[in-house]
Amino acid sequence: MIIATVEPWIEAPLRRFVDDARARLALLLHPSGQVVAQAGFTRAVDVMTACALASAAHATAAELGRQLDGRPFRALHYAGTAKQLFLAPADTGRGSYICLTVFDAESSLGLVRLYFEEMCRELASAAPALPAVRAPALGLDFERDLNANLAALFGR
Repeated sequence: MIIATVEPWIEAPLRRFVDDARARLALLLHPSGQVVAQAGFTRAVDVMTACALASAAHATAAELGRQLDGRPFRALHYAGTAKQLFLAPADTGRGSYICLTVFDAESSLGLVRLYFEEMCRELASAAPALPAVRAPALGLDFERDLNANLAALFGR
């Protein structure tokens, strides 16, 4: 199965998850809908469409959970006639990602959940530390300081 990732530390945990859980398709995406990794997709338009839908479904479920239970719903499962879908957040030191998994009769929800939890642990331990926050390249009063320096330079 073809796996493509934006960051190399994601590939090994995702590959193990897809292989062990026998998933047909998998996406790891930022909650904004930006793809971070994908497995099994053959067309970019399918990846982008799935990311947009997964992001919207996750946000909707989180808000519905807040409204009904006071806390967001975490994992969603849909059992279709031929394929099933599992959508859940994966928390790492780099932030939270959303994982969309599509599987069929060769797997089960129990297997997917078991290996998903394992992948989440692997991602959390593999994630590099966030870079230190740097000071802005330009000072907050850059324009005021520039104008004052120009005025002093040209004798105003």
